[in-house]
Amino acid sequence: MLDIKQIRENPQLVQEKLNSRNGKYDIQPILDLSQQQRELEGKRSQLQARSNEIGKLVGQKVKSGVDPQNPEIQALKDEGNAIKTTLSDLEPQEKELKTQIHELLLALPNLPSDFTPLGKSEDDNQEVRTWGDEYKPTNADILPHWEIGEKLGILNFERAVKIAQSRFVSLIGAGAALERALIQFMLSQHIENGYIEVSPPLLVNTDSLTGTGQLPKFAEESFKCADDDLWLIPTAEVPVTNFYRGEILSAEELPIYHCAYTPCFRREAGSYGRDMRGLIRLHQFNKVELVKLVKPEDSFEELEKLLASAEGILQALKLPYRVINLCTGDLGFSSTKTYDLEVWLPSSGKYREISSCSNCVDFQARRADIRFKEAGKKGTQFVHTLNGSGLAVGRTMAAILENYQQADGTIKVPEVLQVYLGRVVL
Repeated sequence: MLDIKQIRENPQLVQEKLNSRNGKYDIQPILDLSQQQRELEGKRSQLQARSNEIGKLVGQKVKSGVDPQNPEIQALKDEGNAIKTTLSDLEPQEKELKTQIHELLLALPNLPSDFTPLGKSEDDNQEVRTWGDEYKPTNADILPHWEIGEKLGILNFERAVKIAQSRFVSLIGAGAALERALIQFMLSQHIENGYIEVSPPLLVNTDSLTGTGQLPKFAEESFKCADDDLWLIPTAEVPVTNFYRGEILSAEELPIYHCAYTPCFRREAGSYGRDMRGLIRLHQFNKVELVKLVKPEDSFEELEKLLASAEGILQALKLPYRVINLCTGDLGFSSTKTYDLEVWLPSSGKYREISSCSNCVDFQARRADIRFKEAGKKGTQFVHTLNGSGLAVGRTMAAILENYQQADGTIKVPEVLQVYLGRVVL
């Protein structure tokens, strides 16, 4: 959530940054309502001061011996009662204005950082670097991962559709083992790098999705339980960040690093026609997520470290990839700056997203009310939150099935995974 004070004090700058995003956002209704709220607050403050003044005057006069039934005292009491009635009428008006402002603020995305390139779409994203060109396979006729997976009998889409619907997959034998190995390897690497593992609930309440920015804007992207205030998580970012919702942490507790493996669930509404086949865009998929809570002055440095953690997985697996700095028009709702990692898929001759690493600064912390306090200092500050995939497991498997595909149709298992697979052969 954006800071209402920032909108009031720098409306032109805020509007310009919002205009650089993909979408139409207008802060004028917020400014208008905010002005009405401040006028009401001023009126209430004046009335409250007069009410206090009347109370003192009545007390002083009675104390000095004036008859409480004196017309002057009665007139003051009548004025005081009228003020109380007016104050009582103002209270719901103020509450309604605050509610309207809050709802409008929830609909606004984060402001792009000064380090985020300007652009209208993914075509304007900036390539930062590539890695691993020497690991790109040179053998011809590499099958798409879904074809080689079905041919090897480790992926089955048809039976998954029978059980559920389209955009689900079943992993069988070595396929299930490979995914389990990837999850274990990713978690082990991140824990070694200082992340503390969390196994969170897969169902979260509305407040949790609102806290990280999925609601209200992206309700259609999520699966909701019919009879409970519970939603299936679209990413572990939601429960792990909300682990600290409504809390005031001590500065000594920061930074907080968490990693979590979870299944994730997304409707992928409106994405049909893209990635219709394979493991790239499913309704249910596994992911290892990285979440950080840090001090404001450290968040952009921590973003680089987060990116390095995700890159470390790809480098250990020797999977070619590139780093993209997303432009303002392609930036996620809650992010101020995002790096995408895109892994090489040789069957299509393209890089495809496998991780997004984002700095949300205080945007999510304001929505979820996560603060910290410095010892010896007055007041509290909002933490800065960061998150990133470390990595999307299915997409990593897809990259392995293609980049490690041999001419005879077998798959060479990446060396770092062999210890987790035992006697499993692909």
